[in-house]
Amino acid sequence: MNMDNPNYGSNNGDADLLGDGRPRGERPHRASARSVEFRPIEVTVQEGNVNRALSMLKRKMAAEGIYKELRKRRFYEKPSEERKRRNREAERRRKKAIRISRERAAQ
Repeated sequence: MNMDNPNYGSNNGDADLLGDGRPRGERPHRASARSVEFRPIEVTVQEGNVNRALSMLKRKMAAEGIYKELRKRRFYEKPSEERKRRNREAERRRKKAIRISRERAAQ
């Protein structure tokens, strides 16, 4: 480091550039695992049939995973409990994939 350099300690030197040449403030943000995109769920009531529209809304909400999310967020989940739950879910998916591949191989 050269103390005689007029740019020493200033924010307009090469130190402000990221490895790809962009200034620090211009780095694209990664989507966080917790970031959720909210979009409205719409259902049209046809021929005044509100019960059918309500059941369609419930089906759409179930397909979007809203009920599952509500159940999950009803109580606070400690980070250690969340890790354990995610590991259990991953293990269940892994075992299911193995079971399905064995069933296909047997056919």
